[in-house]
Amino acid sequence: MASFLMIPGAWHGSWCFDRLREPLERGGHAMFAPDLPGAGGDARAMARVSLERWGKFIVDEMRRLPGPVILCAHSRGGIVASQAAEMAPDDVAALVYISGALIPNRRSLHDVIGRVMGEGAFGASLSPVNDGLGLRFSSDNAVAFFYNRCEVSDQTACAARLIDEPVRPLTTNLRLTTEGFGRVPRHYVECVDDNTFPLAVQRAMQAELPCETVTTLESDHSPFICMPDRLAMALTTIANSVERKEQ
Repeated sequence: MASFLMIPGAWHGSWCFDRLREPLERGGHAMFAPDLPGAGGDARAMARVSLERWGKFIVDEMRRLPGPVILCAHSRGGIVASQAAEMAPDDVAALVYISGALIPNRRSLHDVIGRVMGEGAFGASLSPVNDGLGLRFSSDNAVAFFYNRCEVSDQTACAARLIDEPVRPLTTNLRLTTEGFGRVPRHYVECVDDNTFPLAVQRAMQAELPCETVTTLESDHSPFICMPDRLAMALTTIANSVERKEQ
């Protein structure tokens, strides 16, 4: 049995992975999905947020779980998973980036993706909160970028649950080494109809940091909402390969 530790992306909380729990458990695995501390909080909470603290939080969480532990990161969650793997590579059996930010050493998410995302309709959806410590995403525009392949009822419900995103981790350069992060097997789940991280962006990140396996889903940015069973099947396949290696 593998333990999947899920890391939500920007503006999302642990709720977004709820539909994955049953199919993963059916496959004989366990799922855990904590909220990142400070996300959606007030100015005082956001002032304490850093990429390092988020990484340490994930390390502490995965050390409570039965192994092997697979870190699954959605979108911005990718930088948190990479940071945690750098801190504790021996505690991570595998990394899975679900349309995730796979950012190389000495670069930030903002460097690689954020500047482009700050333009056009996506950029117009952002507004500063908490004295600039956070960003709010317009719920009116969330469907087009996050949930374009989801059922209408899900689109409305999910857009209403978005939370404010702390800014600091988005602009922090990662510090990754071959001895830390580089030792952990990487897997990528790419989403073809993603309007937030377009497929070309996902594949450019993979080209710079190749992954052991790549699974392609005909999904929007949120496969855990629009096709949870297919995503769970992909994750179960990865978990089964990890367990075979450890035997």
